[in-house]
Amino acid sequence: MFLLAVIAVMGVLMGAASHTTLPVFLAASAAITAWLLAFGVREGVARARRH
Repeated sequence: MFLLAVIAVMGVLMGAASHTTLPVFLAASAAITAWLLAFGVREGVARARRH
């Protein structure tokens, strides 16, 4: 069921991405990538402190 939800969400996002211009898509992709990297680093630091 989870996989089906992930595939559905990916379909919606890909459809939305196809209707935007390339610069808008690239800017949004860069923002999401930066947020995910910051989240990953923050979680890694928190995990290192616990151990």
